[in-house]
Amino acid sequence: MPGYKIGELARRTRTSAPTIRYYEQIGLLPRPDRQDGNQRRYADEDVRRLTFIRRCREFGFGIDQVRLLAGLVADRSRSCMEARDIAQAHLLDVRAKLRELRALEKSIAAFVAQCDAECVGGPGPDCVILDDLGGAAAKKPCCATNAVAAA
Repeated sequence: MPGYKIGELARRTRTSAPTIRYYEQIGLLPRPDRQDGNQRRYADEDVRRLTFIRRCREFGFGIDQVRLLAGLVADRSRSCMEARDIAQAHLLDVRAKLRELRALEKSIAAFVAQCDAECVGGPGPDCVILDDLGGAAAKKPCCATNAVAAA
């Protein structure tokens, strides 16, 4: 029987065999024909579809979005504007995540700066970073030298 075994499909598409089986299980990739010994056999169309799925995932599209995009590839009666709308929605999500990551970066930088200003390697339990992460209301110096200097 012609076609590719799962290992060859994985190699050609830079995807793992467990991922291929998962995509089959959730219906993103059609279940393949099987040969004697119940081995899966894949065709060139499976290589194209799986490459498409992998690329969508690399761009961060969720499984449901990939399912919609794959459906567009298979249906010539649907408009490419549907793909544009899916990509636009994903872009808005990515931008929101970037804003969240920038805010997170500022918070972590503030932790580090505060520790640099107030700590010189004192006991871990007294660290301002750990206090902030623990939600401590009152800030305390995190090193013995600051504690001595404050006394």
